[in-house]
Amino acid sequence: MFVSAERNVNSKGNIAELEIAAAAAKLELSVLKPLTEHERYDLVLGVGGRLLRVQCKWARKVGDVVVINLTSSRRGPNGYIRTRYTVNEVDAIAAYCEEVDSCYLVPMEVVGEQWGLQLRLAPPRNGQRAALHFAKEYLLGAVAQLAERCRGTAEVTGSNPVSSTLGGADVIDVGAHEFRNHFGYYMERAAAGSEIAVSRRGRPYVRMCGASARFKDPTPAADE
Repeated sequence: MFVSAERNVNSKGNIAELEIAAAAAKLELSVLKPLTEHERYDLVLGVGGRLLRVQCKWARKVGDVVVINLTSSRRGPNGYIRTRYTVNEVDAIAAYCEEVDSCYLVPMEVVGEQWGLQLRLAPPRNGQRAALHFAKEYLLGAVAQLAERCRGTAEVTGSNPVSSTLGGADVIDVGAHEFRNHFGYYMERAAAGSEIAVSRRGRPYVRMCGASARFKDPTPAADE
């Protein structure tokens, strides 16, 4: 796909926002636009039963990586001032990459305090997989479908669908196949405070939580 080198920053931002809104609408997600100006988010998307404040970004492809800038710039008295987005301002970063014609949605729990994010389109040549973010795991459609599945599980078990979807402290039940295919996503959810309960062939198999969390001991006390 041809990408014009003459597009300015505002034009790219407008295109990204429109592409993300259209992609979300095709997925039958709610798409809302703030009426007031100067908000830190561009859109509000309904994902997994939750309304997410979303900042839209134009991403570029560099080799096998989709690069997303996670800052905003404004002119100050001594030049441009770059600032990062925080969890108090937005809930997720959405990005559109024209070279691969795809939209991505990355929760702020994954973004953290980074200035930029790289989503890999293919595994690195050295075979490394730890601490990497793979683009397919953050495709807008994949995240939305995963959020809906997590929401359904949470509603059946009686937990909060909001926290079970994007970084809460509830238990997320998932099958081994799903867990293996979306390991990066579930790893981030565990790091954000959720407990991941993995089942295999319908039976409990393994549990995962963040490094600072502790599991409840399911074994009854001797005097019970």
